[in-house]
Amino acid sequence: MSVNSIRAVLFDAVGTVIVPEPPVARAYWLAAQQFGSQLDEPTIAERFRVAFAAEEEADALLHRGRATEQREQLRWRRIVAHVFDEVANRRGLFDALWRHFGQSDSWRVVPGAVEGWQALAARGLLVGVASNFDRRLEALWAGLSPLVSTPHVFASSRLGWRKPSVEFFRAIEQLLALPAERIMLVGDDLVNDYRAARAAGWRAVLVGNGDESAVDIERIATLDELPRLLEPD
Repeated sequence: MSVNSIRAVLFDAVGTVIVPEPPVARAYWLAAQQFGSQLDEPTIAERFRVAFAAEEEADALLHRGRATEQREQLRWRRIVAHVFDEVANRRGLFDALWRHFGQSDSWRVVPGAVEGWQALAARGLLVGVASNFDRRLEALWAGLSPLVSTPHVFASSRLGWRKPSVEFFRAIEQLLALPAERIMLVGDDLVNDYRAARAAGWRAVLVGNGDESAVDIERIATLDELPRLLEPD
């Protein structure tokens, strides 16, 4: 894979460049204590897993990959309601969690991300973010000081489509005025990131050690390996 054919490198956000700090189950537990919840963290984590999977399925089957600000907020309201069905003031709890995850100090940048990002930018590549997220992503990203040097923050709710829909990728191509083969997506999800990008005609790289059964894919362990993978010919 040659950097000569790539003009833009876009990163998935959550799980690829940033992770919640504290982790989701702990953040939910801490917030819920203020609203009278008696649930422990393992129960919260399992309920979150089930609720999140159900909303992912709904996005794919019922909404056909379409995304709006209203749908993004609704999916998180439903997740919070499922996790904390015993909390009387679920609206207040949702509002607290919505604010929490919209703040940059509720996230940390993964090791190697800054080095990889800056090395690619130094080569003159367009570097940005393309994620299933809502409008909060723009303000959140602006607070991540090592990574703020990009105007290219693409949230699904703004594009009107979520990954893995091909329309997500086509919308970005139009905004960047670049053909599919000149764009790369780097992400941690085999389906939503790697396979979806490849199906859209983009280059793709999977980061992390998960999905090790998948073969014949471009893979790196950490983001600081990406510049070496894209060495010029």
